[in-house]
Amino acid sequence: MIFWEKDIETLQRSGIHKLQVEKLNQTITIAQNSLYYDKLFKQKGIKPGTIKNIEEITKLPFTTKQDLRDHFPYGFLTVDRRDVVRLHSSSGTTGNPTVIFHTASDLKNWANLVARSLFTAGIRDTDVFQNICGYGLFTGGLGFQYGIERLGCLSIPAGAGNSLRQIKLMQDYGTTAAHAIPSYLNRLYDVFKELNLDPKRDTQLHTFVIGAEPHTEEQRRRIEEMFGVKAYNSFGLSEMNGPGVAFECTFQNGLHIWEDAFIVEIVDPETLEPVPHGEVGELVMTTLDRIAMPLIRYRTRDLTRFLPGDCPCGRTHYRLDRITGRTDDMFIVKGCNIFPMQIEGVLMKIPEAGSNYLITIENINDNDELIIQVEVKREWFSGDLAKLDNLTRLMAHKVRDEVLVKPIIKLVEPGSLPQSEGKAVRVIDKRKIL
Repeated sequence: MIFWEKDIETLQRSGIHKLQVEKLNQTITIAQNSLYYDKLFKQKGIKPGTIKNIEEITKLPFTTKQDLRDHFPYGFLTVDRRDVVRLHSSSGTTGNPTVIFHTASDLKNWANLVARSLFTAGIRDTDVFQNICGYGLFTGGLGFQYGIERLGCLSIPAGAGNSLRQIKLMQDYGTTAAHAIPSYLNRLYDVFKELNLDPKRDTQLHTFVIGAEPHTEEQRRRIEEMFGVKAYNSFGLSEMNGPGVAFECTFQNGLHIWEDAFIVEIVDPETLEPVPHGEVGELVMTTLDRIAMPLIRYRTRDLTRFLPGDCPCGRTHYRLDRITGRTDDMFIVKGCNIFPMQIEGVLMKIPEAGSNYLITIENINDNDELIIQVEVKREWFSGDLAKLDNLTRLMAHKVRDEVLVKPIIKLVEPGSLPQSEGKAVRVIDKRKIL
């Protein structure tokens, strides 16, 4: 099945902007049916037709995650609840969850975007696609499932975890492509080795789709080498549906973001003013095709930039660089601003380091200490202890060069650190617990 929407995906910039302005005014019309936007628009004097060109989107106010929580559960809903067929939600462990509602047409549009994204990454209806992701309120499972089926692949809704079963499914049904979070794939590879299996030799895998948690280019290349596949970066967030927001094509040089479905801005997270094209800032997004719960100028907190130049694939929509972190992921130790991705980037360049690590910030004797636990191969603990000490010092030195804070490195055996079916927990700040 062909999901190369050439007329849309190769629109020139003027055509993209014309389409976006038309859809944005339609979205304003729909959004004012919600309690939240109706009150806000009246306060700000915003009406359908307010936006005449794409630059005027700055006339519209931002929407934040806190706005969604403050108006939980139905304050953003624009239709009768009888017209809503599904909701997805965050866990809400620290307060009200963020909930997104969908009509049947919303789900159809979402499935089309995921199918288009998979096609962009080289997936075809001849593939056997194994979805190694949790099904339920988390969008990754059902979001990919509907897109896989829309594309016409044979789908295996494997769900998360249970590595022995995942490997058996791959071998029994000849899985050629799969979706999983990067941190889980490292664990899966360890199980392959424990079974004396080589995924390059003992499976038919050729493609992975990875996402849901920030990861470095080094992490991606390590996954490709371990499994003998091409691993394509994907980006999505539940507030914008879930997966299918942006995807790499087979050239792997940035995430094509579907500008016929979303308006994308990158702003300075402090001033909230647009940053120059190509500079890193906070990603702000507006839905253009959602009926039940459109969101306008939603602050994602994700940090990225628009990539310059054209893509050889011929698609003209803007490309995003990989997400380098979140504005709320940054932590400060001894006056230094540190992002987890900085530390991962260092560790993944050290061959002896495993792919699982945990950063803990703790106050010890009135000093903030950066403690990093890193899994390494089991044989390191039965060999020369001097080599273990040397590796510890090497890691500490390289991390300090990157983040300007000397960490306490603790090497641990494989499987020692917590495993998660969802996004990996990379940072525990015990200072916030006290």
